[in-house]
Amino acid sequence: MVDLLVLQKQFICAHLHAGEVAIDFTMGNGYDTLFLSQTVGENGRVYAFDIQPEALVSTEKRLKEANAPENYTLICASHHLLKEYVGEPFKAGMFNLGWLPGNGNHEVTTQWVTTKKAIEAALSQLLPDGILLVAVYPGHEEGTHEGEALGAWLSTFDRKKICCSRFQIINSPTSPYFYVIEKK
Repeated sequence: MVDLLVLQKQFICAHLHAGEVAIDFTMGNGYDTLFLSQTVGENGRVYAFDIQPEALVSTEKRLKEANAPENYTLICASHHLLKEYVGEPFKAGMFNLGWLPGNGNHEVTTQWVTTKKAIEAALSQLLPDGILLVAVYPGHEEGTHEGEALGAWLSTFDRKKICCSRFQIINSPTSPYFYVIEKK
């Protein structure tokens, strides 16, 4: 059976290597931040965004417990403010849309208006042969809206410059799925 989390990491690792820069646009509890930190290693750099202070606390704890390289910057701000915090190009970025897992507060969730701005900013700083991975959680109203709006928007991109793909288990319509955005 297909494991979407394993598949996501395979896509990222095909583009991201030791010594490069990566961004976790929605750090949550830090699982992707840790993965990116370990992937780029001591000489790489990871920036991670979240608007909730508890996400930074949880992520920092996870990174320290895992003895992750000290190659990360945790930023308590919205991902759409990328250019205010990161002044360098990067090779890979990960988004997990929705709310902070385990938090219980489902009122604080990513919103299409800022998600689109974040992806636009990311594309402007993404290096050639770079990748963005956007996980969508359609089990709630905003998640469904974000996923549909994102798919419609990505379908307008010039494939000669940016290749956009969607990976979903089709016989489980409310299960998470993800988009892969690859810059040529």
